[in-house]
Amino acid sequence: MNMASLFETKPNPNIPTFVSGDTVKVRSKVVEGDKERIQVFQGVVIRVRNSGVSSSFTVRRVTYGVGVERTFPFYSPRVESVEIVRHGKTRRAKLYYLRGRSAKAARIKERRLSPQELAREQEEAEKRGQELESAREVEDAPTLEEEIEEAPTLEREPGSN
Repeated sequence: MNMASLFETKPNPNIPTFVSGDTVKVRSKVVEGDKERIQVFQGVVIRVRNSGVSSSFTVRRVTYGVGVERTFPFYSPRVESVEIVRHGKTRRAKLYYLRGRSAKAARIKERRLSPQELAREQEEAEKRGQELESAREVEDAPTLEEEIEEAPTLEREPGSN
């Protein structure tokens, strides 16, 4: 039995399309005790794994001389948003070789976008923003049960049918 057939799954609309080598800023929800906050993790995408519901991407960054990698699922509601900081120019899909490199050797060249690509990317971002706003409006709209509870009740006089 397939898990996708049991539950309705939809990808997180806050995650844009990106490729390995791009530098991204991932805002994810972190629960500490009874409080929830947003934690930012910025680094280079070293892997994008497309496999249906279990699709994920891995981001790597070096902090205080220690390499840290985090894997984020595409279908997770815990990922608040992903912002592309810069596009990287790479010739392979998996950048595991960055694990063995440090400092200047681990840098990735920036991929310059043509004006058409830049305009297309901005249009996609605007469309995504509009979809998010409409989704929030739908969430804020009262449900049928709430409308019934709020509706005034008509009182009938005894003896009238």
